Amino acid sequence: MACPFFLPTERCATSLWPHAMRLPLGDAWQGRCTAPGYEGAQPTDEQLKDGCNLGYARCPRLPERRPCDAVRLLLVRHRDRRLSIQYVCEIGHAPAAHGMLEYDAASACWTVAHADRCLQRMAECYLDSYLRRNPDS
Repeated sequence: MACPFFLPTERCATSLWPHAMRLPLGDAWQGRCTAPGYEGAQPTDEQLKDGCNLGYARCPRLPERRPCDAVRLLLVRHRDRRLSIQYVCEIGHAPAAHGMLEYDAASACWTVAHADRCLQRMAECYLDSYLRRNPDS
């Protein structure tokens, strides 16, 4: 589960975790904060390690009122070069919103995308991590 205000930009060059492939986005990512009042702020390595990549953080940047605390992604179907990724936004460890995103690998485009740029970018990073581990997909 990644922080809902984390906008991943690139894979982390340094290993902050012993098993980065177990992280919610399938790898360690660097990025920017999009929390109100902190838009564009570059998180420190410690913030990336303890919060941005994990969600449910006690980050001082998180607004008190927010739509969710964390975003969970899961590849639920991979058939005929079409991939379905389910997302669940959680608040207080309970589902707050959910849905499906669809990617067509044959045309290399999202056929169902999410309007929230952070959530969509997280899905792109998650998919990228999956495809790097499964190159024959």
